[in-house]
Amino acid sequence: MRSYIAPYIQSFLPLFVAINPMGIIPIYLSVTENLPPADRRRLTLQAMLTAIGLSVLILFAGQLIFSLLGITVNDLRVGGGLILLVLSISNLIFGDYRRRDPTEGAEGEDLASVGIVPLGIPLIVGPAAITSILVSREAYGYIPTLGSLIVNMALVFLTLVASPYVGRVTGAAGSRAIAKVASLFLAAISVAMIRAGVMGMIGGR
Repeated sequence: MRSYIAPYIQSFLPLFVAINPMGIIPIYLSVTENLPPADRRRLTLQAMLTAIGLSVLILFAGQLIFSLLGITVNDLRVGGGLILLVLSISNLIFGDYRRRDPTEGAEGEDLASVGIVPLGIPLIVGPAAITSILVSREAYGYIPTLGSLIVNMALVFLTLVASPYVGRVTGAAGSRAIAKVASLFLAAISVAMIRAGVMGMIGGR
């Protein structure tokens, strides 16, 4: 029973840390703070649909990407681990990023574009999440990865819906502190990915 559940847990955790739902809160609030509730709900739905669509595409096109690029899972583990390490260190040192004024979208362009970019991409599904999906699919297969993806997207949706209330309780400083802790775990996971990739290359697997 434990060996059956293990792939789901091992697939879920890196993706959860890579997406970092709590880390989304301060950025999401910054992007949507001037929007009325109806527009905020609409943008949340558009962001989720964008993130889910891209995630599923990456999951099921992963094998094709590997074949076209001529890479192995160990190559991706090392390269992806380096990317995740840089992203985690960047967030630890420089803090919040990818901010955008939502009033610009309201005046100069359709609000739907704000739901797609930056909310759906890269706020929810960015380089870290894409790398985690590809590595998880190669390591654990489609079903565990899809299951972990569904659970993570459900958690992100609940986080976005609850973010106005969470923001009031924790405050900006509390949300940023949680994001920093998640980034620290992401750095540790990235080092583990690099180690596994190097060991796989050495072992010829």
